[in-house]
Amino acid sequence: MDGTQKEQVIRRLEARVKETAPPNVGGERRLHDALHRMVNAGACRFGVCADKPAEMGFSACELAPPLARMIDHTALKPDTTEAQIRKLCDEARRYCFASVCVNPCYVPLAAEELRGTPVAICTVIGFPLGATQTATKVFEAELAVRDGATELDMVLNVGKLKSGAFEYAENDIRAVVEAARRQGAGERIIVKVILETALLTNEEKVIASVLARNAGADFVKTSTGFSKGGATAADVALMRRVVGRGMGVKASGGVRSREDAESMIAHGATRIGASASVEIVKGLVAGGDGY
Repeated sequence: MDGTQKEQVIRRLEARVKETAPPNVGGERRLHDALHRMVNAGACRFGVCADKPAEMGFSACELAPPLARMIDHTALKPDTTEAQIRKLCDEARRYCFASVCVNPCYVPLAAEELRGTPVAICTVIGFPLGATQTATKVFEAELAVRDGATELDMVLNVGKLKSGAFEYAENDIRAVVEAARRQGAGERIIVKVILETALLTNEEKVIASVLARNAGADFVKTSTGFSKGGATAADVALMRRVVGRGMGVKASGGVRSREDAESMIAHGATRIGASASVEIVKGLVAGGDGY
């Protein structure tokens, strides 16, 4: 098909869409360009539901690989720059990752960069030690949600847990969950609890997972990526057994390849935290450690 024939096909398709679609001021050029790209790519037949866009439409992210939609694309190092956050957001938009996970100071920037996309804005609370006062974590959570965060990864107070102060640890989580839901004003704010599994015995991992579930959290998460170890398949499997199917399990810290991610998912993870997200979805192996 030569250039003239392609243009004729595109014009006929445009005419069909305009017969049924509602007026879209300024959209004709975008429609023409989109059809042109599809024809150039080899499309020879189209299904058009332009008269029912709300019911029948879909976004590009709905066609993204399932693995991509399970990844929190992460940049939490202390020297992360604004330019790196913009690059992170651009990659998340392009690959349709579940979220970007950024430090609290970058939540407003990430929210602006990803406005109108399905990519969630995730940030960290009490990070990376979990040892701040509960009131401090609550304030962080409220501010983060006001700034545009829709997912919060809070760090368990590991020292209190290891001291046997289970009620304190549970109330610490519950306070953040309740603050996030309150500040969300009807929008569901996802709360994940970072257990820092490398610092816990198996018994403590079980207790921490139960406390997070009892406190109303949505996920338990393995690691901050800043301690002496990251996610292991055994820890993910243990956490999944404890929380059952009603909660999410996030594997984070040291997930550097597709093989790593698929192993975590096979053992029960429903979300992956990684800075090597692009390499993971491309089937490559990233260097480095932690996030």
